[in-house]
Amino acid sequence: AAAAAAAAAWSSSGRGTNLVLVGGRGCGKSSVSRRIAAAEKRFEKLSTDYLLRYEAEGNDVATVVAERGWGGFRDLEYEVTRKCCNFTEWALLDTGGGIVVDLDDSDAEVFSQRKVDVLRQSGFVVYVSRPVEYLEGRVAKKAAKEAKAKGKGGGDVNRPTLSAKLSFAEIMARRDPWYRQAADVTLDCAGMSKHEIAKSVMALYSLATGAELAPLQSAK
Repeated sequence: AAAAAAAAAWSSSGRGTNLVLVGGRGCGKSSVSRRIAAAEKRFEKLSTDYLLRYEAEGNDVATVVAERGWGGFRDLEYEVTRKCCNFTEWALLDTGGGIVVDLDDSDAEVFSQRKVDVLRQSGFVVYVSRPVEYLEGRVAKKAAKEAKAKGKGGGDVNRPTLSAKLSFAEIMARRDPWYRQAADVTLDCAGMSKHEIAKSVMALYSLATGAELAPLQSAK
């Protein structure tokens, strides 16, 4: 109900009408955005992580961080985000988990006003909120799968560690209010399937923008 009320109150005055998904690593942004783009062909799915690799001449995230540090990575992420947000309609942005993050002079994470500003200017922002236990499980499962694939000579290398001092749960606890600050709507996705989340996101987008979207394909 709160999410629907926030969507209904949203105004596109002076803003674009893109759809932007934010949330922690493993929350399902990529899977949800693929479902939405498959249903509504007017959406063009843009992954900030994938486009960042394009800007880095194909290097994976771990290599970019190793070469530039997390600060350099966040600067490149900002440039990619800014370019994506040059589109003002029908872009579906699947953002990285650190899209709300920059680093201060001591390399500590802080809220990224610059990235959030361009995201909010470009459209309707939804926070895909999941319990941290779910995120930890998904990240661990994906890491194991990628490590196995790498051992067979394929697959992406694992993401670099976000912090040598803080646990994943502590990092997510710090970022949660930043996701909420960035988003127009926070969608509590505890216990929801990817199909249910995609359906809810599309309904919220339609409520906010007035756009009639094609129906989501049946869950498999």
